[in-house]
Amino acid sequence: LRVQYGLRVAGPITTDAKVIPALVSRKLATTKNLTDAFRETVAQFEGSVAIAVASATEPDKLLLALHGSGQGLCVGLAEDRFIVASEPYGLVEETLNYVRMDGEALADLDNPSSRGQVIALSGANAGELSGVQLISYDGRVLGLSQDNVLTAEITTRDINRGEHKHFLAKEIAEAPESFRKTIRGRIVDHDGMLTTELGEKVLPKVICDRLASGEIKKVRVIGQGTAAVAGQALAKLLHELVGISLSVEALLASELSGFGLQLDMSDTLVVAVSQSGTTTDTNRTVDLARARGASVLAIVNRRGSELSAKADGVMYTSDGRDVEMSVASTKAFYAQVAAGALYACALSKALGQSSDRARHELLAGLRKIPDALVEVLATRPAISAAAKQFASSRRYWTVVGNGMNLIAAQEVRIKLSELCYKSISSDSTEDKKHIDLSCEPLVFVCATGLLEGNASDVAKEIAIYRAHKALPIVVATEGQTRFDAAAAVLLVPSVEARLAFILSVMVGHLFGYEAALSIDALARPLREAREVVEHAVERGGDANKLLEKIRAELGAPATRFTDALATGNYDGNLEASTAVRIVTMLRDTLASDPVQAYQRSSGKIASPELLLDDLTSALTRGVDELTRPVDAIKHQAKTVTVGISRSDEGLFDRKLVKSLLEAGVARERLSYRVLKIVADLDAAVSAVTGFTRYQIEGDIAGGSATIAIVDRGGMSKNLTSRVDRNSQLVGTKRRVASDQEVLVARGRSDSRTVIMVPETKGGQTTGITLLHVMFHDRLPATAMRAVLQGYDRRYDRLVDWVTETEGSFREDRLAEVAVADLLILPISDMADHWRSK
Repeated sequence: LRVQYGLRVAGPITTDAKVIPALVSRKLATTKNLTDAFRETVAQFEGSVAIAVASATEPDKLLLALHGSGQGLCVGLAEDRFIVASEPYGLVEETLNYVRMDGEALADLDNPSSRGQVIALSGANAGELSGVQLISYDGRVLGLSQDNVLTAEITTRDINRGEHKHFLAKEIAEAPESFRKTIRGRIVDHDGMLTTELGEKVLPKVICDRLASGEIKKVRVIGQGTAAVAGQALAKLLHELVGISLSVEALLASELSGFGLQLDMSDTLVVAVSQSGTTTDTNRTVDLARARGASVLAIVNRRGSELSAKADGVMYTSDGRDVEMSVASTKAFYAQVAAGALYACALSKALGQSSDRARHELLAGLRKIPDALVEVLATRPAISAAAKQFASSRRYWTVVGNGMNLIAAQEVRIKLSELCYKSISSDSTEDKKHIDLSCEPLVFVCATGLLEGNASDVAKEIAIYRAHKALPIVVATEGQTRFDAAAAVLLVPSVEARLAFILSVMVGHLFGYEAALSIDALARPLREAREVVEHAVERGGDANKLLEKIRAELGAPATRFTDALATGNYDGNLEASTAVRIVTMLRDTLASDPVQAYQRSSGKIASPELLLDDLTSALTRGVDELTRPVDAIKHQAKTVTVGISRSDEGLFDRKLVKSLLEAGVARERLSYRVLKIVADLDAAVSAVTGFTRYQIEGDIAGGSATIAIVDRGGMSKNLTSRVDRNSQLVGTKRRVASDQEVLVARGRSDSRTVIMVPETKGGQTTGITLLHVMFHDRLPATAMRAVLQGYDRRYDRLVDWVTETEGSFREDRLAEVAVADLLILPISDMADHWRSK
């Protein structure tokens, strides 16, 4: 945009958002209305956005824009004020009433440009619904009533830390109850055997039937981040239950959408996992998979989220209203694993694989996990001691595990990285010795639930780590005594072996929290030293006297810092250059003649003011490198608002597809299969000369459907239509509506060539767009082959017809036959061009 519009922005302003006010200002030069200028500006942006703009020209107005599914904007209606937040829990301290914007809403189903919403808030009516003006992206004013005002289901109680210092600690402590709520009522006892009872809304019968009949052959479990790791547990448990009878794979949503999509995915069940239900990458992948015929189940926490609306069945974790305030998600992971285990049992039963006994044992183990998690929470003092002793001294960390513990390792790696600001690897326990022991890392080993043979092997690996000066910290099941080589062993209770990895995760979460606190505590003497300087400067006075007072109070925190530095406590987290700079500044400040000492070491023309400025700067740099805020994470937000676009692999840049959309067809009414066929036909079309759009109502299969013209363009305006005389859906149009397939045809009376494109919604045909087209006379053989391969399998069918009698197929002859004939004439007639004369 900066290049496109020739924008020049001051160098210090580095945020990408800098283009927004610049473009709004330009619009204001030609559009005097601020709201219109803002709306027209944001309508140019691609992808998912949430934007707020205020202008000095109208200081009493705040403008909001929302587009796409990856964002959230809520306008709270409080007394004499509006409050804007991405989620309701940002409002509840002030009000429970709010209006939620919908970035996916179409004001006009037949106009894709109407997707997205703008809100103009008026300060004159602050806190009242009358002060909220809702506008679609194409400029329509949308009425608001009390029906649009929602009441938050969460309260201040849900976002109260209680006795906990951080939200993260509160949420880890709530994990057992969240797990318990997720399985509550979903595990029942039938004749002494435990089984799942999920219900139609969680696992629709149609999906069970398609599993039983073999129509569904693949299960793909998707998510991003922690949700993707939880999905791996579902996939492993399901694979263990069903074996090779079902292809089961867990992968990132972005990997499936980027590299794993097939044209026809009707044999695939996608299980999408998301805490918020608004994860952009996951939701976009679900859209693409559904468009290809995949069935979708969702594991999600928030009721009413975008993902829950897209899925055929939804299992809500906990009670569907759990709140996680910390950016680092923890308790959601446990609930997602619980939900995944329930789905694994239910899907294996629907498939008719595994045994009731195997499912019973897994479900019985699942019931015991909440109490086991409570026991792990009770070991927090031991975990805290290990974190304080070892976390600060090692710069490099890694997390390892094998079997189900490899899942634990990946989740723990995420949390340690987020909380402690480290780039941490995750590897298989046995593979670590082949990778990077040379960096002598702290190795967090997830080793719960291991059988004797595996436990012995892991013990050998730990001994190898220690021999190479690594620092292994092991999480093991109580009673396990093989890990003497470890620097510390953190014990957990014994549970069902396949579920023991969950306890490794709990220890890892607690270790990450305590490690972050330990690292943050290293900044304390530097914070105290900086406060000494800042308080003295605030009081003012003669610079030399200030310096004397600072020197008198600086000694204690300076000594604590240098003593800890000498013992290696800062080795893992403070940059060497920062440590040198701090030590130098403290030494100079505490010298008998600080200004002179500073001038000698720095080479600057020194003064007390400059000395104190540089001392404060050095201390601030050290504090910044050591601060670990826990609930907030540098460069991360609670809701990730950007992600993949996966714009259907460049289909929309084809002229034929553009013509279809320009005719007024909504993108949502075109299945991916239809879009792909139209895009493949593009190379054959030289021009689009007109269009006719039809609306279809009624029972197509029963023969009572009707058809009516809703719009025309180009040459179509001058043509008469049978539909004008008879509204019954018959002939080729009925065939297109019934089959929901693109059809290339030639008029019987006028020989005009057309392409008929079905429009669908919810699996039902709602209309047809007929494009009047002119085809190229001939195409090169390779280009013609691509067109025929994309439309109605005509290439394969033609080859089969020809080789039936001729033995071989000469592809070069495709260039000799008229394009229209190749697309329209019966295959048997076309085959005659290849017959031996």
